[in-house]
Amino acid sequence: ALRFTLLTGGTPGNDMKLSTTRVEANRNFANKIWNAARFVLMALAGAPMELAQTGDSHAVTYALPDPAHLILADRWILSRLETVRENVTRLVGDWQLGEAGRQLYDFLWSEYCDWYIEAAKNRLYGGDAAAAQATRQVLAFVLEQSMRLMHPYMPFVTEAIWNHLPGVAAAGEALMTSRWPASSGLADATAEEQFGRLQEMIRAVRNARSEYNVEPGRRVAALIAAGEHTSLVQANVDLLVSQAKIEGESLQVAAELAPPEKAVALAVGGVTLYLPLAGLVDMDAERKRLQKEVESVEQQIARIDGLLGNEGFLAKAPEQVVGREKAKLEELRGRRVQLQANLADLG
Repeated sequence: ALRFTLLTGGTPGNDMKLSTTRVEANRNFANKIWNAARFVLMALAGAPMELAQTGDSHAVTYALPDPAHLILADRWILSRLETVRENVTRLVGDWQLGEAGRQLYDFLWSEYCDWYIEAAKNRLYGGDAAAAQATRQVLAFVLEQSMRLMHPYMPFVTEAIWNHLPGVAAAGEALMTSRWPASSGLADATAEEQFGRLQEMIRAVRNARSEYNVEPGRRVAALIAAGEHTSLVQANVDLLVSQAKIEGESLQVAAELAPPEKAVALAVGGVTLYLPLAGLVDMDAERKRLQKEVESVEQQIARIDGLLGNEGFLAKAPEQVVGREKAKLEELRGRRVQLQANLADLG
């Protein structure tokens, strides 16, 4: 964590103020990588992992499945890995170690761990042996290649993980003697665009769930008017159901759908998701909660209005304090508008 902080925390030509907060954050990053590796290793346990060699014994990695067995999530993560590999190779060559490390951080935490591993669970435990094995090969390939890219930043953590990878570690002496990842040729702009659209849809549903205080484990009903993206959505229903906590049995997907009454409408990149409020919240309890919050917000608005209308306060208070109160007032007014819109949705 300290090494990663030192390598990524400064800019060329400038002194760096070491932040213990950043060291702690990067310790959490190391823990995230370690826990992700543990999950992958458990998924690989006992499976016949196929290897591929692109040169000498120091260039052994995991073989990728036949392209016909790759689903959208696979093509997306492999494309993102190739993009990051290319960027990191260029940045390290230009001594831009901070930016290279930031891109690796974002890729491993926000894409591999938060999205691909979660999506992979559907196929790993779905009962289809061929699909599960294809997913294992992709999980292992991305992890192994990522450890090579991360090795200059976190040599001890990455070496420890790499030496537990079945098959690969036995083919070479150590991660530090392995080759820097070569181009896979798997950059796929279409896969990135399509998976990005699904991510936006999932985030929109998650935000709506948060806005309406839906219990984390509760599944919600949904209707999706997907337009020209209907085939994309239909092919990835399992991802939407698992990651957005949608009721799979009642989910409707079509090019066009009549908007249901009393439903939250979420417009995302040419797709509209409808979440019927009756299945989303307890209508009476939610009305009471929202009304209570509106009253609280209005009281805060009245207090700040009175404060900013007081000439004595404006004359004596520092400029930054006045500015902070004005910003808080605008935020509260925006919150009131949102709450009133939610109340109107409930009817």
